[in-house]
Amino acid sequence: ETDAPTRPRTGRVRQLSIQTIGGAMTPEILIHDHVDTVGVAVVEGIEAGRELTCWVMDTDETVMVTSLDPIPLGHKIALTDVVEGDTVIKYGHDIGRIVAPCSRGGHIHVHNLKTKKW
Repeated sequence: ETDAPTRPRTGRVRQLSIQTIGGAMTPEILIHDHVDTVGVAVVEGIEAGRELTCWVMDTDETVMVTSLDPIPLGHKIALTDVVEGDTVIKYGHDIGRIVAPCSRGGHIHVHNLKTKKW
């Protein structure tokens, strides 16, 4: 394990523990806030059926999720089952609504997530 400094919203610096293998971070998915309903892929090559390590940044917890679809780098993965009309939370904030159902581990992107602005 290594310690990585982070700056919480209060401006104080605290140390978070990150699991490492051979000096490299192992999380494949980052979850910025424990209330988030999606995580973000931070590695390339995520294929359907892959067991993914997810790091919840604000609580320094690790959770696991199995991908149901390929998840491109920078795209979102559902952390819970979602249905049409559900609100999606990322970075602790409402980023839109679900327009097509998606199961836990599914790919969340423009095909099933739309802004609430229009």
